[in-house]
Amino acid sequence: MSENKVDATPKTNVMAIVALVTGILGIPTLGIIFGHIALSQIKTTNESGRGLAIAGLVLGYLVVAVYALLVVMVGIASVATRTAFGD
Repeated sequence: MSENKVDATPKTNVMAIVALVTGILGIPTLGIIFGHIALSQIKTTNESGRGLAIAGLVLGYLVVAVYALLVVMVGIASVATRTAFGD
């Protein structure tokens, strides 16, 4: 008598895990791409991992914002240095 056991917990979406890992590693483009793909897959396949995908997206977008802020700050510092020394 063999019974078919069905696992009640859905499996975690692999793209969501990859999105989180790349977000933590500071690779924003991959975190953002995998995060959006994971959310789309989770919606259609009913897998778990929505929170992981969102966390990967948030980390990816935060890294992009920090990079953009650094570029702006370097630009301002460059202009301020030229102005201060009369170049």
